[in-house]
Amino acid sequence: MTEFRAAKVPPQMVDIFKKAEITISGFFENVTCYPERGRIEIDKDRYMWIRADSLAFFRNVLEDVYGEKGTDQILYKFGRAVGQQEAKKFHRKFGIETPLEKLSAGPVYFSYSGWAFVDILPASAPSSDESYLLTYHHPGSFEAEPFLTSERKTNRPICHINAGYSAGWCAESFGVPLEAREITCTAHGDRKCTFLMSHRATIVQRLEILQNLLSQGRQIEDLKPEDLSTQCQFIWDLVIPIIKRIMVLEKILIQ
Repeated sequence: MTEFRAAKVPPQMVDIFKKAEITISGFFENVTCYPERGRIEIDKDRYMWIRADSLAFFRNVLEDVYGEKGTDQILYKFGRAVGQQEAKKFHRKFGIETPLEKLSAGPVYFSYSGWAFVDILPASAPSSDESYLLTYHHPGSFEAEPFLTSERKTNRPICHINAGYSAGWCAESFGVPLEAREITCTAHGDRKCTFLMSHRATIVQRLEILQNLLSQGRQIEDLKPEDLSTQCQFIWDLVIPIIKRIMVLEKILIQ
């Protein structure tokens, strides 16, 4: 893996991410405050500043009204909508055209915006079809940090804005319906905030494959895209019942 300032990515992605960082670092150099107008602009785009822990605290307010599951869905959809709209605006503003270039701007922009750092893992193969796959960590997630600083633990992964934002940005970049789920979360007591992103049609199957591998002691950092192939799972789904039938027949013949 090769690391530079705003992201950590597999070697084959380094050049395109370095290019994205040049663009985005320049963008964030153009910050102008207009207190007399109640306005902040970055390169002529209007922004608002808000404390990260205040936004994270919003979860508590939502849970009082909608419960845990309802809150998780609201925050995920909020993050997804924001990620998709920011990607659309950013791609148009800088004339970014190819899917991978569009994707590369996302993690760098995410880091510069203070949401979290992004560490893309080797088990990633982004593409414009159902085979799309991305696995990644979000060190320094703003959603998990308040729980860590207050030494509290959650009963589940809670970085749903992070997951939604990344899914929205990448869906806009590749033009396919993508979804992301957090697998492990530091607020839950896990080592890292780790996510899996896949096509909407394969996300459930990919999650099952990944959870099975992790339960066997495999580390997600050591996995390759083929380890999470839905085609392999499809073949096993066909083969295992046949093997079981053969074993039953063998027992009958032995008797």
